[in-house]
Amino acid sequence: MTKTVFRNTFLIGVSILILCAVLFFGIQYTQTKEDTYSALQQEAIYAEQGLHQGGISYLKTLGDVNRITWIDKNGDVLYDNVFQLPIDNEKEHSEVAQAFETGEGKSIRTSENSGESTMYYARKCEDGTVLRLSRPVSAVRSALLAVRPILWVLILVLVISAVLSFRIAKQIVNPINAIDLDHPEINKYPELAPLIDKIQEQKMTIQEEVSSREQMRREFSANVSHELKTPLTSISGFAELMSSGVVSEDKVQEFSKDIYKESQRLIALIDDIIKLSRLDENSDEPERADVDIYDLSAEVLDGLRPIAEKQGIKLTLAGNSTTVYGVYALLNEMIYNLCDNAIKYNNPGGSVNVEVAKKENGEVWLSVKDTGIGIPQKHQKRVFERFYRVDKSHSKEIGGTGLGLSIVKHGAQHHGAEVKLESEPGQGTKITLIFPKKEEIVENKETENE
Repeated sequence: MTKTVFRNTFLIGVSILILCAVLFFGIQYTQTKEDTYSALQQEAIYAEQGLHQGGISYLKTLGDVNRITWIDKNGDVLYDNVFQLPIDNEKEHSEVAQAFETGEGKSIRTSENSGESTMYYARKCEDGTVLRLSRPVSAVRSALLAVRPILWVLILVLVISAVLSFRIAKQIVNPINAIDLDHPEINKYPELAPLIDKIQEQKMTIQEEVSSREQMRREFSANVSHELKTPLTSISGFAELMSSGVVSEDKVQEFSKDIYKESQRLIALIDDIIKLSRLDENSDEPERADVDIYDLSAEVLDGLRPIAEKQGIKLTLAGNSTTVYGVYALLNEMIYNLCDNAIKYNNPGGSVNVEVAKKENGEVWLSVKDTGIGIPQKHQKRVFERFYRVDKSHSKEIGGTGLGLSIVKHGAQHHGAEVKLESEPGQGTKITLIFPKKEEIVENKETENE
């Protein structure tokens, strides 16, 4: 973190220095250029006065510090203190043409004679001729060298900025590094109070989650032991009686059916535990695809119809073809558990209604409604817990592992879906799965992978 703070602070300082340097030298260059034009203008005025009094002889006394060119009304050069005559007509040059038109002109261009970038100033004299003075741009650049000490000052400031940035970074980071995570309440810096409070809050949240998970683990272990022990005890008891030879022939067949029934219950229980374990571990899943949840619901109901008919329960499906982006096998398991529960906890002659609908916001709603015994309000928050049963005596009669709704809840979380429960004792139960639109599921999945 110290490196990051130092780097960012130092880069800000360097950026400001570079910006200031660019502005300074830009302003300095512009000012020097304007000063050069002013100097050429003043010299041109003096040269005009001397030319009026002493003619070309006076111009020859001025030396060659600046190039001086005297041009007649037609643009022909009458005198040049640097280059020998004849020289090409100068009337087409912008500064000369402007001087003839407005009285003075100036420009910066590459000289045809010297090939050097040059600043020109031309002034129209009283007799209609033009005096032009010029100075190489390199002379202006040379004037900037006079401010070279500024560069050393900038370098010094840069070094000082680096030192100060490092010290500031250390001063910012040291108090944070000094925080005792075991006792964050011990804090010498009031400015860090919000951070300390956040750390304490997260620490308490983590501790609560760990405690909750540990409690759930213990309850799960105890429930698994109990649920596994029950069918195994029954199987062991039946087998012991049969092996002792005290069971009559007519009872052997009955005990065999009971052993088979308990074995199937045990297999179903183990299968459900494995499914939940895989969901908890977020193990690799099959690729997601668009699943027609209406057609899938129809397949599930067709598979459960023989069981429902034995109890006189009517199964109906409403809605139309609607797709959900998800895992086919898991969606099948979720719908099966909801419909299976709706049949098991229904009243003879009742009904189970499945409805699939796509809302305007892109969400897909799948609801399973029964006319069964219902769930009391005090139990509704816990029915999705593993092995939780509202009526244990009734649950024992109808079978089941007690993990169906847990698989539904975990499957919904896996798909980013919401589970909504509505129930009244004696009036039946309605459970709705609300799936988000495909774009949200894809986005959430990408976020999890990151």
